[in-house]
Amino acid sequence: MAEVEAVGSGAGGSPEAGSGSGSGWRRPHGPLQRYYGPSAAEAAEAAPDPTDINGPHFDPEVFLTKVRSECPLGQLLAREAALGREIRALDSDMQTLLYENYNKFISATDTIRKMKVDFRRMEAEMDDLAANMAAISTSSARVSAALQDRHRRGAQLAGVQVLLRKLQSLVEVPGRLRRWAAPGAEPARALRCHARARAVLRHYRHLPSFRAIEDESHAIMAELALRLRARLRDDTLDPKELTECVEMLLQLEEPPEELCEEFLSHAGARLEAELAALEAELPPADPSGAAATPPPTSDILDFVDRGSSAFVGNLCLLAASYRSLFEGRPGAGDGRLEAFAATLTTRYFELLERRLALERGLGDTSLLVRALDRFHRRLRALLELLPAAGAEAGAALVARAARERVDRYLRALQTFFLGCLGDVRQALAAPRPPGKEGPGLPDLLATLASSVLGQLKAVLAYVQLFTAKDVAFASLPYFKGEFCVEAVREGLVVAFVRWLCRTARGFADGPAERGAPAAPPALLLLLARLCLDYEATTISYILTLTDEQFPPQDTGPAVTPGPALCAEARGAAQRLLDHYVQVQGAAVAQMLRKSVETRDWLGTVEPRNVRAVMKRVVEDITAIDVQVGQLFEEGVRRAQSSDSSRRAFSVYSSSRAPGRYAPSYTPSAPMDTHLLSNIQKLFSERIDIFSPVEFNKVSVLTGIIKISLKTLLECVRLRTLGRFGLQQVQVDGHYLQLYLWRFAADERVVQGLLDEVAASAAHRCLDPVPMEHSVVELICERGPPRVTLENSLHLSLMKTLVTVDSPDILERWTDRQTLLLEEIRSI
Repeated sequence: MAEVEAVGSGAGGSPEAGSGSGSGWRRPHGPLQRYYGPSAAEAAEAAPDPTDINGPHFDPEVFLTKVRSECPLGQLLAREAALGREIRALDSDMQTLLYENYNKFISATDTIRKMKVDFRRMEAEMDDLAANMAAISTSSARVSAALQDRHRRGAQLAGVQVLLRKLQSLVEVPGRLRRWAAPGAEPARALRCHARARAVLRHYRHLPSFRAIEDESHAIMAELALRLRARLRDDTLDPKELTECVEMLLQLEEPPEELCEEFLSHAGARLEAELAALEAELPPADPSGAAATPPPTSDILDFVDRGSSAFVGNLCLLAASYRSLFEGRPGAGDGRLEAFAATLTTRYFELLERRLALERGLGDTSLLVRALDRFHRRLRALLELLPAAGAEAGAALVARAARERVDRYLRALQTFFLGCLGDVRQALAAPRPPGKEGPGLPDLLATLASSVLGQLKAVLAYVQLFTAKDVAFASLPYFKGEFCVEAVREGLVVAFVRWLCRTARGFADGPAERGAPAAPPALLLLLARLCLDYEATTISYILTLTDEQFPPQDTGPAVTPGPALCAEARGAAQRLLDHYVQVQGAAVAQMLRKSVETRDWLGTVEPRNVRAVMKRVVEDITAIDVQVGQLFEEGVRRAQSSDSSRRAFSVYSSSRAPGRYAPSYTPSAPMDTHLLSNIQKLFSERIDIFSPVEFNKVSVLTGIIKISLKTLLECVRLRTLGRFGLQQVQVDGHYLQLYLWRFAADERVVQGLLDEVAASAAHRCLDPVPMEHSVVELICERGPPRVTLENSLHLSLMKTLVTVDSPDILERWTDRQTLLLEEIRSI
């Protein structure tokens, strides 16, 4: 059962009467509808439900029968208790509603009773007031009738008095004009007096007395006009005095054409003097550019303030005065003011552009933005008066200044990057005392990358001042679209990234100047990693940051997509890494070539040790492995056999028939051996020596090893060897195989190249008798090589522990070096 809410303010709690329609009770809503139930129409439309306790068709018997048949005893008891509570609540609400409405009804009855008493007294007073007003009206009519003749005579006398005063004023006009038009007096009052009397004198000039007054007044005004003309030619007049003088001459009906010319001439001379004062602050223009231009004596903001307050302010005042003086007058329009102002503003723009050209370097960008903002605001005020005074030229000047500052920031970024590269080269080339390690490649890379990125973000923050919300010229279409895209995104950010990639690539592509030091290999490796990081994350971050700070418009010019810049950065990284491999491979190959060319391979003694150059090659490859591992991931290696370090190395490759190289070597054997070797090469996998390397350590080391061993192969092919020379090649090859296979991505590459070296040595040997494999192993595993290599591996391990940040790379590298050290110690 619905609860009842007290509503309405009518007596008895009934709803308010409807207004306008006279249809009786207003349709109840909300709580009223829940209390009074639905209307008759709604009740007729609704289907009768005898079990609805709140409905009009409620039948207690049917309801009780339904409840008894559907509800258990507990629910019936609960329903009974709920009905009891609702009945008590309804009784309480009905009593409250009755009490409230009864009190309101009593108050309304008392108020109506009081109103009846008050209205009776008010009606009596209104009757007395009406009687008094009727008596007053009657008396007023009698007085007006008695004084009507006197009022008419008084009005006639007043009119005569006014006429006499006017005649007296006209008689006194020449005297007043003479007094006020005298030099140093008040000519403005004389003009106002003459203007008031001029129409009357012209109307009655046919009377002799009035004609005499008019002639005398004209003579006085003509003398005043002559003095004003003379004053107009005075160069010391300020704009306000000039305007007043021209205005008085126009009131004296002087020709507007002549006054217009004199006004513009006098104002132009004053504005030219202000432009000359601004030009005096600038150094003289040097078309040849040979002489050094001295720095300006004041900053750009002071220069713009003086130009805006003096020249632009006076020009605005001139335009406003010209419009107020000559607007609508014949012969004073025809575009004179627009042409006059356009000439002066063009010269002012030239002076301002010359001053902006003196802003060398970066300076304070906020000062430049404030100066351009003030210039644009004052120019906008001038353009409201003179729309043809150079709006496009002023906007173009602001745009050129902003673009020039962006270009200077680009050059500053380039200079900063070159300075950072110089610091990196100096850190790489600086000698280090024994026991003291310098900064590692990861530290140098992090410093270089963070410095360049931080400088670029600072530059973007400075450039963003040109598009700040409080800057007036930021609302120009250029700064909303073209500046954000072409100047900042393309002209600054994209141009700097491309220049960085070209500069980095120039270390690999550009020919070195005569006498100029070549780029150190570590710098090539560091730049390759930098370009790779730019391709991975930095470029996308920079472009996203730029688009957030300088949002491009949907209909603006096309922009360089991020993937295109990433492709350029990756291409530069690939070229640098390939060049690094070539440089390092050439360094190792040079040692091998010199060692082969300077040795007498026919007269050499029986080998008892590995040549020192082979030990140096292994040490250099190990150092390169440590260097590359600081910046690049390990990479994927081909599955290796368990006995790679113990594989037999002989002049007889496993792919060749050993029977051809038996100790009973005969002179006819080389023909068959050479033929068999060539046939075998047709079916073996081709090794591409100078193929592009991947961005991982294994691929880089593999490329260096391929170049080194290929050089060794070609040098051996050009030499003629004796028996001991062949055996020395056999010992050196086994030593290289023993250690180099660990650095290559596929040990078969090392094995294949060393097999070709051995085969070439056998082909070029006059007495091809190889050394026993056990003797070769014994020579390679004894003596100083173990100590030297072990110390080198310990040193490289310590460097890696200091410089490598990645735990995975460090763990894999440490395991591989530890395994190598254990094998060396076991020997």
